[in-house]
Amino acid sequence: MKTSEFKKSLKDKTLVELAALSRDLRQELFNLRLQKASSQLEKPARLRLLRKQIARVETAITELKQKNPPTPAKPKAAAATA
Repeated sequence: MKTSEFKKSLKDKTLVELAALSRDLRQELFNLRLQKASSQLEKPARLRLLRKQIARVETAITELKQKNPPTPAKPKAAAATA
């Protein structure tokens, strides 16, 4: 997937979908690092691409959180003791 397509697809995702995508990308990066350590990595450029994609996803998550901040929980009313 091209970078521009990847960026466009991030805008349509929800916070939950972005978090799942981030987890999946991090898992794939971990697996590639294991392959690199055992000298079985076929595409070393994929490591760099994954790191950049993870950064893009995390940026999208931050932007989404800033755009729609979670509403703070209302404090419970203290029971009146009289």
